[in-house]
Amino acid sequence: MVSVCIPSRNEPYLKRTILDLLANNDDIEIIAVLDGYWPEAEEFVNDKRVIYIHFSESRGMRAAINAAVSVARGEYILKLDAHCSTSKNLCEMLKAHCEPNWVVVPRRYALNPEKWEIEDNPKYPVDYMYLDKDLHGTVWTEKNKDDKFKSIQIDDLMSSQGSCWFMRRDYFYELELMDEENYGKFSSEFQEIGLKCWLSGGRVVVNKMGWYAHWHKTVGRGYSLSKSEFEKGNNYALKWKNEKVWHKQIHDMKWLMDKFSPLPE
Repeated sequence: MVSVCIPSRNEPYLKRTILDLLANNDDIEIIAVLDGYWPEAEEFVNDKRVIYIHFSESRGMRAAINAAVSVARGEYILKLDAHCSTSKNLCEMLKAHCEPNWVVVPRRYALNPEKWEIEDNPKYPVDYMYLDKDLHGTVWTEKNKDDKFKSIQIDDLMSSQGSCWFMRRDYFYELELMDEENYGKFSSEFQEIGLKCWLSGGRVVVNKMGWYAHWHKTVGRGYSLSKSEFEKGNNYALKWKNEKVWHKQIHDMKWLMDKFSPLPE
């Protein structure tokens, strides 16, 4: 079984996301964490496959993911933002191509949540992202458009957005995710995941046979986050550039840069 973990804070499309998952996937459970808010009664999905966890006060994205994984019963974990649609049988597709030390990310499209359909946006689909000099995850535009990569269904991925990722539940604990003490409540989610995976001998891949569509936002989140909260995660992520950050680390950042070289300027 796949346990779908959805951190949610003032999310207007959580119900649509849950219903979409249930319609498109078999053998799943969904664990939605209501981080500091309580929706109207009609926004809840009455289905035995759906579990809600409620925080009376917001604890942040990392705490929400950790809470969901702590009660998950599935062999696999799919983390998904609360404003996404998915392809048919996405979870089965991801299970079919997930080794014990892999993190798998499906192809990403842009979602128009009001129409609940994929937007016709020339920047999508997104398959590849990289880490820039400040270790920010950045869309690798040239690689996404390069014909020689289009036929490769499973490929190495340097980094990702963090809105959707998949792994075995045991591997989540092996990677010691999500580290609230060092990264804070919210930022640098996939920097932590991807760097821990790659630099401890694992592999991050994109699976182009399955996709998800993520709300291409033109408005704010519906809540605010302090500048200091972002700075904490970003500053800790930068430590990977020059030092051994994690006790399971066997490679340094140069190894990762060399692996994906040449990177965009």
